[in-house]
Amino acid sequence: MKVRTSCVGLQNLLQGLSFCVRYYFRHNHLQTTCLYSKIKPKKCHILDCSGSTCTHVTVPPGSILPWRFFSCKQEGTKVPSKRKQNTSITSSELSYKNLRKSEQENWNDISARYKAMTKRIKEKLEELHKYTFNSGSPRIRFGENVYFEENGCIFLSKADDADEGNVDILFSTEDLGFSGAFIQRIRISPDQRYMAISLKSENSEDATCVIVKLGHFPVVEKVIPNVFSFEWATNDVLYYTSQKNLKCQNVFMTTFSNQKYTKLVYTEQDARFFVDIYCTKDRRFLTINSNSKTTSEVWLVDCRHPFKLPALVQARTKGIIYHIEHRNDELYILTTYGEPAEYKLMKAPVASSGMENWQLVYALEEKTKLVDLEMFSDHCIMFLKNAGHLYLSVISFVSHSVQSIKLPTWACEFELESHPEHTTGTCYFQLTSPVHPPKHFAYSFKENNLIEQAVQEVPIITNCHTTRLLAKSKDETLVPITVFHNMNSKELHRKPLLVHVYGAYGIDLNMSFKEEKLMLIEEGWILAYCHVRGGGELGLSWHKDGCQHNKLKGLHDLKACITLLHELGFSQPKYTALAAASAGGVLAGALCNTDPELIRAMVLQAPFVDVLNTMMKTHLPLTIEEQEEWGNPLADEKCMKYIKSYCPYQNIKTQCYPSVFITAYENDQRIPLTGILQYVQKLRKAALDHTSRTSKKGTTEILAG
Repeated sequence: MKVRTSCVGLQNLLQGLSFCVRYYFRHNHLQTTCLYSKIKPKKCHILDCSGSTCTHVTVPPGSILPWRFFSCKQEGTKVPSKRKQNTSITSSELSYKNLRKSEQENWNDISARYKAMTKRIKEKLEELHKYTFNSGSPRIRFGENVYFEENGCIFLSKADDADEGNVDILFSTEDLGFSGAFIQRIRISPDQRYMAISLKSENSEDATCVIVKLGHFPVVEKVIPNVFSFEWATNDVLYYTSQKNLKCQNVFMTTFSNQKYTKLVYTEQDARFFVDIYCTKDRRFLTINSNSKTTSEVWLVDCRHPFKLPALVQARTKGIIYHIEHRNDELYILTTYGEPAEYKLMKAPVASSGMENWQLVYALEEKTKLVDLEMFSDHCIMFLKNAGHLYLSVISFVSHSVQSIKLPTWACEFELESHPEHTTGTCYFQLTSPVHPPKHFAYSFKENNLIEQAVQEVPIITNCHTTRLLAKSKDETLVPITVFHNMNSKELHRKPLLVHVYGAYGIDLNMSFKEEKLMLIEEGWILAYCHVRGGGELGLSWHKDGCQHNKLKGLHDLKACITLLHELGFSQPKYTALAAASAGGVLAGALCNTDPELIRAMVLQAPFVDVLNTMMKTHLPLTIEEQEEWGNPLADEKCMKYIKSYCPYQNIKTQCYPSVFITAYENDQRIPLTGILQYVQKLRKAALDHTSRTSKKGTTEILAG
């Protein structure tokens, strides 16, 4: 029962007062644009380590999104005359193309000076990649068989031979004509005769489901376009959801028996809700989950009778989220129902599943984040975060006891490995951190202990120190910070600092391993992760305390975190860069407006920087469901004023700004390039106006050419 996913970003270099945009052309080759002011800055080299290419992994709203979830259309001015209207649109498109071309030329001129440094960084990352590429391949354990994916291929091996290289290739994206796509999801049928795979390209929101009939010579049986989630109900019956315009509202069933057919099973009518499918661990039920940001409803498909109509568990109740597992004719319900409004594990009979029959099994401690849950025949494991530390809560249904197992202090992220058989006596998972490649672990129910799996030795630094701090925000709330630095580094106040922030949708900062983070540590950088309100690091209440009319609390948290880091001797403003992606751009951009002196540079990846205008456009496909995160400025004037008070685009002013590097993608349906270009133009103009004023006093030099 997965709670969230993650995404990666793009590593680049910046210097000076440059505003850069990276995007894809329609022909799918990467082009880079830079918006550059002719101002001579103080010398300061800042490295953006937000990742490689932007991999958009879509998740349903009920699962809480790891980035800004919206789409936008470019429109011309509407006038009565049809001819004039078309002229306006053409003029708008021409202006956009001219701006894009101009910025491309600017960036080509500027980027040339970084070729040597870029080459060195690339070579270093390639060297690290050799050792870390195979260290964390997730596996699906199915009896004696192990399925795993590497480099666009799916392999099958026996459990004892998985690390010996004795494997069979079942599927290859390149060999079967899906070159350029990556494998997003794998589902094996109960009898292991069929395998369903979703494929997705890096610059598209649409995924394709490929069904392969396994055997000595695997054969592609069917290809289904525009599929989001899918699960096997039986050996030859597959349920799946279709995605259109970033929304999933229809569920279909397709069969692979002698009589092959497909039919519509369920349709969601409310635009605020998003539908996905999950299979209970014991394979008794498929669950059709219809979720908004704050409310959910579940329908059950009995896998013993997959052609019967789905049965409702509990009608949607505003403000209550719930998810379903099953064991011994009882439903186990992970829900926010009851006080406090954090996740609880409850249960009810299948035959009487209404909320009035829910009984408490286990409640999370205050300020605890539920990351994942896995159900077994006699046990349930919860993967939890508390005060920055990871641990397991193992619930025994036999002894009716709960045991807490604290995991290694360096660990920051879990990754649960799939094992479809609920009767297994071992739970497999991986642990990682930004500077630690994934390590395989197993928890044995019988032995009641944690086992680190033997893996190939990875030559990583062992002297990286992890520090956990608490910053006091404006309202006295303590905000966690996780800091990484090389233990051999001296004079930390002179070292460059890269600060990360997100703070939206109840999502944690992505702290999984990235080679570029490890490289930065080796080169003396300090990495800091600010777990501000609006994110989910301290549970559901942490998110609630930083959304809608509480958004400014996240900004106050971020300022307090950076200030504390500097006070404790972790770098100083002139060596500090701030990195954020998507909705994290709201807080980063707001800080850039209110306290630009705290940082020297800012790196934004596909940033959401114009909250007000976006939330005013109800014709956009996802604006309505986003109201639960940002509010509804059209219906509430106070909400409009509040959003305007922190919106990055609305609050740009004539002042000295830090260096800014922005990446975006032209074909990105969620963060259109046009909006980012408008933000960049306005930001650059404000910075240039400030320079023009101060240069008369001899404080800033303006360069020609």
